[in-house]
Formats: sequence, structure tokens, C-alpha cells
Amino acid sequence: MSVNGVQGEERHDFSKSESRQIRRRSLRLLGSLLRSLRWRVVLTMVIVLVSTAAQVAGPALIAFGIDQGLPALLERDWFPLAWAGAAYLGTSVVGAGLIAWYIVLSARISQAILIDLRKRVFLHTQKLSLEFHESYTSGRIISRQTSDLDSIRELLDSGINQLVSGVLYMVFTAIALLSLDWVSGVVLFVALVPLFALTRWFQKRSQVLFRRSRVASAKLIVHFVETMTGIRAVKAFRKEKRNEKEFGVLVEDYRDVNGKVIQIFGVYDPGLVLIGNVTVAVVLLVSGFRVIDGQLAIGVLLAALLYTRRFFDPMEDMAMFYNSYQSAASALEKISGVLEEEPSVPDPAKPVDLWESTGHVRFENVRFAYRSDRVILPNFDLDIPSGQTIALVGSTGAGKSTLAKLISRFYDPSEGRATLDGIDLRELHPKDLRRAIVMVTQEAYLFSGSVADNIAIGKPDATSEEIVAAAKAVGAHEFIEGLPNGYDTDVNKRGGRVSAGQRQLISFARAFLADPAVLILDEATSSLDIPSERLVQEALQTLLADRTAVIIAHRLSTVAIADRVLVMEHGRVVEDGSPEQLIAGTGRFAQLHAAWRDSLV
Repeated sequence: MSVNGVQGEERHDFSKSESRQIRRRSLRLLGSLLRSLRWRVVLTMVIVLVSTAAQVAGPALIAFGIDQGLPALLERDWFPLAWAGAAYLGTSVVGAGLIAWYIVLSARISQAILIDLRKRVFLHTQKLSLEFHESYTSGRIISRQTSDLDSIRELLDSGINQLVSGVLYMVFTAIALLSLDWVSGVVLFVALVPLFALTRWFQKRSQVLFRRSRVASAKLIVHFVETMTGIRAVKAFRKEKRNEKEFGVLVEDYRDVNGKVIQIFGVYDPGLVLIGNVTVAVVLLVSGFRVIDGQLAIGVLLAALLYTRRFFDPMEDMAMFYNSYQSAASALEKISGVLEEEPSVPDPAKPVDLWESTGHVRFENVRFAYRSDRVILPNFDLDIPSGQTIALVGSTGAGKSTLAKLISRFYDPSEGRATLDGIDLRELHPKDLRRAIVMVTQEAYLFSGSVADNIAIGKPDATSEEIVAAAKAVGAHEFIEGLPNGYDTDVNKRGGRVSAGQRQLISFARAFLADPAVLILDEATSSLDIPSERLVQEALQTLLADRTAVIIAHRLSTVAIADRVLVMEHGRVVEDGSPEQLIAGTGRFAQLHAAWRDSLV
């Protein structure tokens, strides 16, 4: 099973090979994020190396001051003690200054990584095909951009500082202790055995739990987003209690998995403290007897104890870092999974230019099945001449909307090809394709902004006069003028300030302003009332002249403007002719038309 974004989204119990694959994927992403920042990273590493060396020098200077400076002071030689004091002060000032510089540089690197990552997720999810978005819910995408990126931000803001400075400090401290007193160094290295075992235990347990935590967090966000998005349906069907119960279960799951994380952390952190204290006690005991025997100077003993204690000081910070790291690593796994998703409708490697389209559409031996392998169009052929308006009629699931999606290249045929002016749609540059073919769907989506801004999406450089002309052409001008600020009226979120029919008229104006060679109306008049539909039909008769159009409609009144009607059943065309010819016959369309006519009586 795939471990990429869609298929692996709800899993946390990966096999070892899958875990390695996920880690490699995450490391590739991290490497690509750091590639452009490598020189800043190198400078930061140099700074932290020098600052850590300055900090670690302190106990050695104290040992020198005690063992060399104090005896010399008895002989009235101030220089050794003064030198040790001045050197200690100098290393402290240099270390503090370098740490301040390091914090600023690392913060800038962190912000650069986060900005890059946010842009990548946003841009990549836009590029992915419709198939991805139909299977990967908006709540999961929001989770990638919010909670997952927040986990990474927390790690970069504080955790990396703790890790880099902590690891280097421990390494330098161990080297200094070995150089000063190899016996104490051996005791320290023996203590690393239980330390490694405890850390390894925590790593294995926490990795699984943090993956479960990211999955549980994503489920919470998905449920919340879907509830708020569908709040009208929730209230209409009184689904509040059921949603509350489902959300309560998700919250409990999230609490349980985080409780288990806290439990293992409650073992790990005290375990680190215990190992550190026992090691200091052993060093004090062993080195104390050596001082009594004259084998070790008292200053070296003090320095050895300081180094041993300081060696374990960063461990608690690193335990907190590991807590953040596991959460961020799990988040990075999710994000890298989305970023490695490939579009099922890829851009052509060598696109063919389409300077001006005539709108001639053909389907040649097309077979199409969705990811579930359910065949929608078996061996489909169709020729739509330039300038012809065709209406697609048929029962739900007949393949009408699928046909429209193939013409718009939201999907590619499983076999065969769909062409525009003889060119395979898979070979056209996306800009040429989107300029030549425009679809208006049943759900007219308006973006936050003014009415004019939403119409201008069809042609971003359109003038105010062109926007008004497009609105007039579809019969939207009158109601727009009646809005509080006319064309400058803010439609609010998702067009909440205007009615469903008015949103549809605005989307018509947007499409007509784009002036495509092929216009697809997928149930586009279903939200219009009868007067508005008549206005649109009058506009369509003028605006669809000399333009290829595909109209999908359940309202047979919309079909009247078509030059040709195709009746589809189970992915096949069962009737093909002009509206008049089919009405005069005895086929499926004639029956549908008779039933519709009787309903008006």
C-alpha cells in the first residue's frame, strides 16, 4: 500500500520498510528546503562551534586558577590567577555575544524554511489534479497548513537551538573531561550505556505515538471543517447532537494518545536526571579517593564534577527537543506525502501551441474509469463541429458530467484521446487549454471580494466597461446595480451576500468575459428561477453563436437552444439529433419531453 498523502493519511502502523521510505522522503524534503540556505547554515554552525568552545573552556580555566593561580598567589605572583579570571570573563563575553548572533541567524533560517514550506504546500495542492482534491478532503489540507506547520515552527523556533547547542556542548564537554582526567571520562562513557538504552526506548515508543497524534489531530480538524462548511445541512437535519457525539469521540482519542505521550515522557525525563546524578556521585567518589591519595589535584576534581554535571544539563532540554522533534517529524511526513503526490493530469513535456481555437472537439475511442476502476465511458466516440451547441441529456450516472470533465481536462482518458482542433488535449499548454475551454458548474463559487472582482476572474485585465457589458449580456446588470455598492459590493465569504441564482449569473458573466472557444454548462441553470433562466436563455442564443457549447441540463427548457441533442445512457449515446427531430420521434428524449410538457399543464 502506498504511504503517500492520500493512501497513507489515516495510517500510523507502518512496517520497517515503509518507515524507512517515509524517513527518506522527509529527509529529501528537508534537504531541498536547506539547499538554498546552505551558506547561512554553515555560518551558523561556525558560530555555534566557537561559542560552545568558549563555554566549555570555563571549568578548565577554574581548575587552572585553583591549582596554579592559588599556589602562585602565596608567592605573591598575581599573574596566573589574574590570567585565569580574565580568560574566564573573556570566554563568557565572547560566548554570550556569539549565542545572541546565533539566535538571530537561526531564527531567520527557521522563518525562511517555514515560508518556503507554506508556499510549496499551497502551490502544489493547487497544481494537483481534481482527482486528488476529490479524495483528499479540504480539512486534511488545512491540517497540513496549520497544525502540522505549527509543529515544525515550534521545533525550528526553539528545538533546533536546543539540539545543536546541546549536542555540541556534550561532545566538547566529553572531550574536555577526557583531556583533563581520563578516569572521570571513562566513568562518563560508561554512563552512556543506560543513557542510550533509555533514549532508544523512548524513540521507538514516541515515534508511533506521535504519528497517531498527527492522525488524531487531522481527524479533529477534518470533522470541524466539514461541520462548519455544511452548517446549513447540520441545522436543517438537526445533526448537532450526533456531531457533538462524534466530535467527543475524536477529542477523547486525541486526549488518550497525548496522555500516552506524556506518560512515556514522564519516564524518560526523570530517567535522564537519575542517570546524571548517579554519574556525578560516582565521579565524586572515585576522584575523591584519588585526591586523598595525591593522584589528582583538587582543582581538576572540581572541574571534573562541573563537566560531568554540565554534560547532563542539556539532556533535559534535549528531551524536550525530542518531544517537539517527534511531533514535527510526524508532521513533516504528512507534508512530504502531499508534496510527493503527482498530478494525475500532468502538464505536457513539450506543449503544442494553440494560437486561436475554432472549438472543434472530438473523442476518439475513449475509455474512461475513475480510480475505483468503475468504467464510465466504454469505447466512446463523438464529434462536435466548431460552433455547434449540443445538449447532453440522460439519467444521473449516464456519464454527462464525466464527458464535460474530460473536455475541460480535469481528467484524462484511460484509453483513446480527446482532441481540440485535432490536437490531443494532453499536448496543449495549460494556459492555451484554459483560455480555449471554460466550464460553468452547478455550484457557482464566488471568492471574497467585489462583484466586479469575481466577474474579472474570466479576464483579469478587463476594463470596467467590459465587466459591465458581460453582466448585461447575461442579464445580471440589473440586480448588480440594485446591490448596496453596485459592482463594488463585497459578496462576502463564498458569495453569501447574494442568492444562489445571482451567484450563477455572476459566474455566467465571468465565463462570457473569458470569451472561450468552447463553453461547457454543467447543470449551470439549475439554481435560476424561471424569469432569470429565460433572461439567460435569451443571452445564450446571442453569446453562443459561432461558439462551441456543451450544455448539461435536467431542465429540458434549456435544451431548446441547442443545435443537437445527445441522449446518454450508461456512458453511451443512445440518441443523437436536433431537438425537433427527437421530439417528433418515439425515443427516450421524446418521452422525457412529453413528461416535462405535461408537468407544465
